Amino acid sequence: MQTGKIGVTSENLFPIIKKFLYSDHDIFLREIVSNAVDATRKLKVLASKGEYAGDVSNLSVRVSFDKEAKTITVSDNGIGMTGEEIEKYINQIAFSGANEFLEKYKDDANAIIGHFGLGFYSSFMVSSKVEIISRSYREDAKPVRWSCDGNPEYSLEETEKAEVGTDIVMYVNSESEEFLDEGKLADILEKYCKFLPIPVVFGKKKTWEGGKQVDTDEDNQINETNPAWTRKPADLTDEDYLSFYRRLYPMADEPLFNIHLNVDYPFNLTGILYFPKIKNNFEVQKNRIQLYCNQVFVTDSVDGIVPEFLTLLHGVLDSPDIPLNVSRSYLQSDSNVKKISSHITKKVADRLAQLFKDKRDDFEKKWDNLKLFIEYGMLTDEKFYERAESFFLLKNTENSYFTLEEYEKLIGDNQTDKDKKLVYLYTNHPEEQFSFVEAARAKGYDVLVMDDVLATPLINRLEQKYPEKRFVRVDSDVAENLIVKEESSQKELSWEEKQELSPLFQAVCPQNNGFSFLVDFRELNETDSPILITRNEFMRRMKDMSQIQGGFSIYGDLPESLNLVVNTAHPLVKKLLQEKETELGETIRALDTDLSAKKAEAESLKASGKDKKEEEILASEKEKLEMLDKAVSELEETKRNKLTEFGQQNKLTRQLVDLALLANGMLKGADLDRFVKRSVELIK
Repeated sequence: MQTGKIGVTSENLFPIIKKFLYSDHDIFLREIVSNAVDATRKLKVLASKGEYAGDVSNLSVRVSFDKEAKTITVSDNGIGMTGEEIEKYINQIAFSGANEFLEKYKDDANAIIGHFGLGFYSSFMVSSKVEIISRSYREDAKPVRWSCDGNPEYSLEETEKAEVGTDIVMYVNSESEEFLDEGKLADILEKYCKFLPIPVVFGKKKTWEGGKQVDTDEDNQINETNPAWTRKPADLTDEDYLSFYRRLYPMADEPLFNIHLNVDYPFNLTGILYFPKIKNNFEVQKNRIQLYCNQVFVTDSVDGIVPEFLTLLHGVLDSPDIPLNVSRSYLQSDSNVKKISSHITKKVADRLAQLFKDKRDDFEKKWDNLKLFIEYGMLTDEKFYERAESFFLLKNTENSYFTLEEYEKLIGDNQTDKDKKLVYLYTNHPEEQFSFVEAARAKGYDVLVMDDVLATPLINRLEQKYPEKRFVRVDSDVAENLIVKEESSQKELSWEEKQELSPLFQAVCPQNNGFSFLVDFRELNETDSPILITRNEFMRRMKDMSQIQGGFSIYGDLPESLNLVVNTAHPLVKKLLQEKETELGETIRALDTDLSAKKAEAESLKASGKDKKEEEILASEKEKLEMLDKAVSELEETKRNKLTEFGQQNKLTRQLVDLALLANGMLKGADLDRFVKRSVELIK
């Protein structure tokens, strides 16, 4: 028997290896199985070159466990190792500067395993002892057994083994007995090994007998050795791509379409990416792209490795240029990974552009399920934005689709305002904003539908990129003011007139429901609605942005500001104003007369003391001015109370405001019930 010490000090290597117990400690099985697959493939290569005459038709890797003996065994019938090779590849893992490197990266065990090729030593994450029993393919080689119990001392001796290949026997420690479970091991193998290129067998296939599962005589091969991405696109049908997608994501809806990647310069990359159906609520599950290295699973956490918008895609990427065992920070800074990321972005954009060019009708049919992905890419990746401009689509309320260039030509003549800006009108909810859409269309305007969660940031992005264009939601103002083409000739009420009329309508506006109302008056057409509720474009956008990202929270906390626009040309509004005149006319005029007298007297007093110093003004004059100011305030309050009381008691006032609220989906509960009953009374 030969004994010795492994060429790295124990205070460095094994504590670092065991640190995996607090992170991804299930990768030990991936590492051992991957090594076994490599050994098996090497034997195939030797056989193809005539350097091995044995049978290679049934090469496989077998995983088994013994709960009583507390062992997990990975066996292959691959190339095997001699005692000298074990000495070289297992024991002599140090090289010049190794200890210094270990010290430098002692807090990043994953990186160490990647740099040193220490996949085998990951077995010590779960093992108190590990044995290697191996027989080399070489004719004169003696079978050997290597044993180590987690410190630098090892033993190496000749043993008995009839077949070529290697068994790795892991004696599971007390802290890791969870791995001595069939279901647990099956899950790990499914996660990491389901597409390895050599058959991996774990137990026997099962069948139902007597109300329970029992083993059959057939081996349970857990992997597909020739997955779709390793085959040529010409050899695959649409059903093949769908079948592979279902293998990856059994519970997902069918994808829209896919991209098959096959790159051999300036790096090696294969894979299939699928475009999933992305719902409007943006409840997408990222990290669905599975990253492989030579068919060995690496990670499905690819954010930071590929551009953020690509994390919305599903599928597989496989590249030998992506290190198998490195930390995420290493991956994110690796130059090959960055090149791959950039190339995938280009390929995705090229594929979308080609689909748009060759099958525009089909592209438009899929647009509603595709647009969030494209918008997300345009918002987060400038290079993708530049490519996407040619196939990004705008949809209008007629369900017609236009590229940005096509739509500009469509609306250019009719939707340019007095400042020479092109105005894009849009709705985020065609049904709720139906009356606003129809009012805009009646003026000959076209209205877009921009109803997804990314619409607001995309609009902001487009306006920043094209200052000569602006987007206006149809409910942000009355139709006449959506696109102002010349100075208004409408007759405006004076400030005093607005002050007198506002309390009538303010009195019946909803209170304490997250809204604040500003009453305004416009002389519109008689056929327009008597009252409209509009939303300030700027404030609404800021509130929308506050729901999506930080930095706008101050707007998100504010109540929504709405404009209650009273159409003074409407017959019902005129009737209401006449009723106000009949009931309050004399009272208001008397108050106004008194107010005017008090204000004039106060102004006269202020004027007489204008050139006087403070100490020169008589106390009696100051007292009188205070009394006049108080009287003015009281008279104004009395006037406002009279108008408010009239508004509250007048059924027509409340009915007109409720109609406007109802048209905006804002009349609910008890208020809606009272509206219905009041409507019946007014009809009688």
